[in-house]
Order: sequence, then C-alpha cells, then structure tokens
Amino acid sequence: MGAGARGRAHGPARAGLLCTSRAGAGSAFSGARRPALAGTDAVAATLYHLQAELAELLAQVPGLPGAPGTLASACFEGLPALREALLRDAEATLAADPAAQSIAEILTTYPGFYATALHRLAHALHQRGVPRLPRLLSEYAHQRTGIDIHPGARIGVAFCIDHGTGIVIGETAEIGAHVQIYQGVTLGALSVAKTLQGLKRHPTIEDHVVVYANATILGGNTVIGPHSIIGGNVWLTESVPSHSRVYHRAQLHMARQDDPAGELIFSI
Repeated sequence: MGAGARGRAHGPARAGLLCTSRAGAGSAFSGARRPALAGTDAVAATLYHLQAELAELLAQVPGLPGAPGTLASACFEGLPALREALLRDAEATLAADPAAQSIAEILTTYPGFYATALHRLAHALHQRGVPRLPRLLSEYAHQRTGIDIHPGARIGVAFCIDHGTGIVIGETAEIGAHVQIYQGVTLGALSVAKTLQGLKRHPTIEDHVVVYANATILGGNTVIGPHSIIGGNVWLTESVPSHSRVYHRAQLHMARQDDPAGELIFSI
C-alpha cells in the first residue's frame, strides 16, 4: 500500500474509532480518550458531524452500491449494535486474560481489541458492498497491530484475541461465539489458486473454541467443533468433533557433555 493509501486509511480508521468509542454515552467507553460528552444534544451533534464526514469520505470511493449519504446513515444506525458487540468482546477479554485489570485498560491498550473493533466496522461496510474502504480499514489495523483480518471474515460475539501479533484470518473464515485466539494463529486456505475466488477457502471455528499460539488451521471444509482446544504449533487440515483436544507433542532430545567448555554442535 502506497503512502497515499496509508494517508487515506488514517482518516476513516480514526472516524471508525470515534464511532465505536464515543458514540455511545455509556460509562464503559466514556473514559477511553476524553471525558464523556455533556448531554444528549452534544452527543447528537457529534454523531451528526461524524456521519457527514463519513458520507464525504464515501463520496470519494468509486463504485458505491448506493448514495454516500444513505450508506453513511445505515452505518450509523448500526452503531448501537456495534457498540454492544465491542463491549462483549472487551468483557470476554477481561474474563480470559489474568493480566487484564479492567475494561478501560482493554479498550485503550489491547491491540487485539483494537483490531477487532476496526474489523467489525470494516465488516459492516463490506456487507453493504462498499469497495476498497473496508480493506483500507483492515490494513490500517494490520499496520498498527500486526493482526491481519480480512473484512469478509465472519466473527461471532464475545471474541477474544490475546497478544495477537501475527494472526491471519482469511476472507471466508467463520468464527463462532466465545472464541479465543492467540498470537501467530493462521486461519487460512489450502490453496491460493485464483480459480477459488468466491468459494469458501478458510476454516469454520465453532463456539467456545480456544486456538493457542502459532496453530495453523487450513481449508474451507475444515470445521473445529464447539468446546474444542487447539494447542500451540498444531498444523490442522481436517475437521475435529466437539470437545476435542488437539495438540502437538514436540520431541526433545537432551544430552550431557563431559566438558562444559567443549564445542556445542547443533544437528537435525
């Protein structure tokens, strides 16, 4: 992505964060960046201006499926549901991470929550057929967090990303509710042949699944059943039933050396 695209990405991403963090006048979001807006009139005025800014931005995107103002209005009508979804994501993260101290900490410091927030906004635009802008949002989040989520991916409620660096979630991936994913996880395709465009290429992760660090799950027909745990460094290309435990058992070799000052030789 060129410098111009990065510059354009900054604007919509910032608008998206404002939409998600300041639009709702609830206490959970009020302290994220600045004090809560004083009164419903101030909130309404802020939303009005943000919606106008989004409409102006959409007007610069070629190939829109509808009028910019109509699309912007539809996006803002979905803000209450978006805010509720993000609060559930934050609550799930707080419940899953022993290091998390508060919802406010998650909202302001967790890269996994940041990437999820921009994904939910980008996905909403993607579902409405808006071209290019959803990818700009997802790539902006990718640059900021190292987490790559295609805007087409479907992610259920109470989603938790812990640490997050190196996560890749492909376009046709489907993730259920109450799923936890750790750093380095790939939900990818078995093949990247162009002839597969438009087909389901990425796995389905059902409800209450945990996928630990650096696991790779590939294929559009691969389904991880509910309440399963996928261990770290697992390479998985086939479905597993519910309540499965899939793990990689590394083979460790230990040897003692008589002379501690001797040369250390690594061999595979």
